[in-house]
Amino acid sequence: MDETIVVGVDGSPVSRTALRWAVEEAKLRGCAVEAVLAWHVDYGMVIGPVSATVAAGIDRDEVRESYRRVLDDVVAEVGPEVRAVLAEGDAREVLTKASEHAALLVVGSRGAGPIREVLLGSVSSHCVHHATCPVVVVREPEPEHVEPKPAVTPGPLL
Repeated sequence: MDETIVVGVDGSPVSRTALRWAVEEAKLRGCAVEAVLAWHVDYGMVIGPVSATVAAGIDRDEVRESYRRVLDDVVAEVGPEVRAVLAEGDAREVLTKASEHAALLVVGSRGAGPIREVLLGSVSSHCVHHATCPVVVVREPEPEHVEPKPAVTPGPLL
């Protein structure tokens, strides 16, 4: 096992939080950090809202480069000590495979809710159940203070 912390990133705020957490943890452990962004063109999802002709014309190199830009942007926020890895494939499988050489796998969770999780699957849940190293799931922070909303009633009921 390598002394590397692998972090799944996708450009979302929670994945950026997970990467910052991993960088701090790596400083405590004295190990490297690898930010992994998994990408793939899911033609099944693309064909729904657009025609098959348009979907067939998708330039894989352009798609890959757009993900590369996201990865570079995320990594630039934390510094050059993080190794950026762009991997083609489903995020669940890419991160599970990356866990084979990691001391720790860190992923963010947006808390999409049970219905969305059943329909789309949860990357964090998959990693927790299938990774070969310990997994840390970083959740989106709760708002510090939420003003209570006034109760609205329909008025007197007759």
